[in-house]
Amino acid sequence: MNQVWNPSQYSSKGSFVPILGEPLLALLEPRAGMKILDLGCGNGTLTLKIMDSGAEVVGIDASQAMVDAARERGISAIRMSAYEMPFDQEFDAVFSNAALHWMAEDPQKVLQNVASALKLQGRFIAEMGGEGNIHHIQQAERQALKRRNLDLDQISPKFFPSRETYQSMLEAAGFSIESIKQFNRPTRLPDGVKGWLSVFSTGVLNALPEQDRELFLQEVEDLTRPFLLDEQGWFADYVRLRFVAEKKSA
Repeated sequence: MNQVWNPSQYSSKGSFVPILGEPLLALLEPRAGMKILDLGCGNGTLTLKIMDSGAEVVGIDASQAMVDAARERGISAIRMSAYEMPFDQEFDAVFSNAALHWMAEDPQKVLQNVASALKLQGRFIAEMGGEGNIHHIQQAERQALKRRNLDLDQISPKFFPSRETYQSMLEAAGFSIESIKQFNRPTRLPDGVKGWLSVFSTGVLNALPEQDRELFLQEVEDLTRPFLLDEQGWFADYVRLRFVAEKKSA
């Protein structure tokens, strides 16, 4: 993955991500005595809320900058790829918010590793981008990149599955489904599409010459304007996939 995370930018321009992920905590039901893995913990905003329950929490993230930011907040965070998790039936639950769609190289391997990390009947509670997520933003990026002879899916691949596809993948990894739903969640962008891209599309921006980046940002924002700007301002066309699954076999 070419995406590079900047914790300070994420905190200022991406703060809506953990806020909108808070309903997952009610599904997780953390409590003292539980051991929980936060997969893709980022800077640890939601990790801290899980820790407030008294549960023991380990956070992992592929970004060293995010891991460092989480550690500064007192979180037990480890830089680790989800494809290489070594855990063996150590956790009562695995939690993940807005991270699984970045793991596009081998999403089935991620699910297998999550299953291995969980104890029998352990629960996997997560939310990710679903089919159609950021459709207009990606279409605009593709159009602007095509003019530059670049391919979005090669530069910055993401995995936005349908509910049916992901349910089948979970079941193939040994999970039974407690609940799974896909829903639209238009999300306000105080800094517009350009601000959103500066945080969540650094893999694309880093593939461009520095002198071309501002022009690219403006092109994408202009292309999305008819779809993502209304009388209240800019928004992102988010589609979310939220699920609760239980490990059914060792």
